Amino acid sequence: MKTIPFTKMVAAGNDFLVLDNDVETDCNLSLHLAIRMCARHTGIGADGLLILEPSKKTDYKMRIINADGSEAEMCGNGARCLAAYIVHRYNESKKIFGLETMAGVIEATANGECARVRLSDPKDYRADVSFKVNGRLLHASTIDTGVPHAVIFVDSLSQIAVETIGRTIRFHDFFKPRGTNVDFVEQLNRNLVELRTYERGVEAETLGCGTGAVAAGLIGFCKANPHVQNQKSAAMKVKTKSGEVLDVTFDIHEGILSNVWLKGSARFVAQGEYYV
Repeated sequence: MKTIPFTKMVAAGNDFLVLDNDVETDCNLSLHLAIRMCARHTGIGADGLLILEPSKKTDYKMRIINADGSEAEMCGNGARCLAAYIVHRYNESKKIFGLETMAGVIEATANGECARVRLSDPKDYRADVSFKVNGRLLHASTIDTGVPHAVIFVDSLSQIAVETIGRTIRFHDFFKPRGTNVDFVEQLNRNLVELRTYERGVEAETLGCGTGAVAAGLIGFCKANPHVQNQKSAAMKVKTKSGEVLDVTFDIHEGILSNVWLKGSARFVAQGEYYV
C-alpha cells in the first residue's frame, strides 16, 4: 500500500487537498485518484486538489484538479490556500511571490491564515448577454477571471434554485465548448454583494468561489457605478454562502479592469496520509 501525504485547507468555504509535486512523481497521481480523494463519503472530501510543482516561469506552479477529475485553469480560493501553504511550509521569504497557473502567472502573499492573490487581468467582459432557459429569456453578464463566469443579478438570492438552474446554464449551448461557472448575485448596497455559485468541475453549489467572488465584485461595482471610467483601488466586498466576506480590489482605466486582488482567509484544517 502506498500513501500520499496531504494537507487539507479551506478558504471561504471552498475546501482543498494540497499535495506537493514529489507526491505526484512518487504516486503517479491521476485524475481518477483526484476523484477518489475528493469524494465526500468514500474519500477525504474536498472541492479539488491543489498540486504544488516547480515552475520554469516564476517561483511556483499550481495545478488545480476539480472533484470531478477535470483540470481547471485557475481557482482564486485555491490560490490563496496554496499561498498560505507555501509561506507556512517553506518559509517563503519574498513578500510577494509568483504562482504559475493555466490562466497565466499570478502573484500571491500570505500572513498566517490570511492570503491575497493578484489574478490575471479579467477578459471577455460582456455587460449584457441573453439566452433562453426552459423557454424563458435570461439576462447575464459574462467575464473570464481566470475561468469563465456568467453573473446573474437577482432580487431574492435565498429563493434561487442554484443547483437546478445553475446546472442548466453551466451546460447551455450558449457557453459551449468550455461551459461556465454560474454566479447568482444580489446587490445589497453600493459596496457589498452577496453571492451563490454553481461551480464547473465540482458540478454543484459550493460554499464559496474565489474567481466567482471576483466576477461578482467587478460586475457589481460596474453596475453600481456605471459612470466610473477611471479609479485607482476600487473595491467591493463579496459575501459568500459560507458567510465569509471576501475583499476584491482593482483599478479601472478608461473602462478597462486590471490589477485585481482577492483577499480572505486560508485556514489549515488537517494533515495526514491517504492510502492508495
